[in-house]
Amino acid sequence: MSTASPASLVVALIGLLVAPACWLSPASAHEVRPAYLQIDQIGPDRYDVLWRTPVLSGQRLPVVLKFPDDATNMTEPSERLLPDSLVERRVVSIPGGIAGKRIDFVGLQATITEVLARIHSQDGGTSTTIVRPSRPWLDVPAAQGWFEIAVTYVRQGIEHILFGFDHLLFVAALLLIVRDWRVLIKTITAFTIAHSITLTLATFGWVTLPPAPVEAMIALSILLVAAEIVRKERGETSPTITWPWIVAFAFGLLHGFGFAGALLELGLPRSDIPLALFSFNVGVEVGQLLFIGAVLAAFHASRVLFALSSEIARRRAFVSMAYAIGGIAAVWSVERLSAAFL
Repeated sequence: MSTASPASLVVALIGLLVAPACWLSPASAHEVRPAYLQIDQIGPDRYDVLWRTPVLSGQRLPVVLKFPDDATNMTEPSERLLPDSLVERRVVSIPGGIAGKRIDFVGLQATITEVLARIHSQDGGTSTTIVRPSRPWLDVPAAQGWFEIAVTYVRQGIEHILFGFDHLLFVAALLLIVRDWRVLIKTITAFTIAHSITLTLATFGWVTLPPAPVEAMIALSILLVAAEIVRKERGETSPTITWPWIVAFAFGLLHGFGFAGALLELGLPRSDIPLALFSFNVGVEVGQLLFIGAVLAAFHASRVLFALSSEIARRRAFVSMAYAIGGIAAVWSVERLSAAFL
């Protein structure tokens, strides 16, 4: 049976850790923001509608909101252009109420964007649904319980972390520095605690930071840790190498603001923030653990395949991955710093 060459294993590991980040441009590497629809019942058969669509590079999402044929506008739609989205508001009348009716999102099937739809009735009932491009319509259900709403936000948290390539690259870089499983548990726990703290503070509005500088600092944090990987492979030491959990905690605070931005961009009413915060954070942790498990499994497989290879080959693999991660982080850093300060 043939054994994979060191070069091929280097390529495979680099592909696992950094190739997904190349699927998106640096400007959109953090996430693909969902559209948001909120419908509040304000009277018999009358509804206040907020329709928010993301804007990327000056282009709005090519999706049109279509209500049932018997719906009529009580007020003309008014639009407000924000830096990252277009917000439309209007009041509609739907004879017989909206429950059981269908809302279409024309053009959604041609995008990779989802829609988070929330509907409030006058009796306090709430339903929350994720509409996907593969099924670009919403059959309005009756009010949901807290469990259904929680499941929706857990899914959002999982999807955010698994498509948040900057967060994943930071975690991957930590895994390349920490080789002892006890220290790894301590490091990942510190990162989790830190981003949970700032996620909570930012979501409740107790601490706020401008999103553009935060995103730039997140990219720089990846670049710093990538440089520390190379330093470690050269036999050098530093505070990051000696106490990685401290660095993970410090940068985890920054990443928490990034997570909070994703949650707040959904346009959530404050009444749902506690449930959304907890569920979203659970989803983030689940997604993070899935990624860590996949990377550790790949490391274990490569260690077995590298059994007959030299220590030099192992170091080359780690240094190659560090340079690949650092290269992507450097590009993100330049673009985000330019967006934030120029």
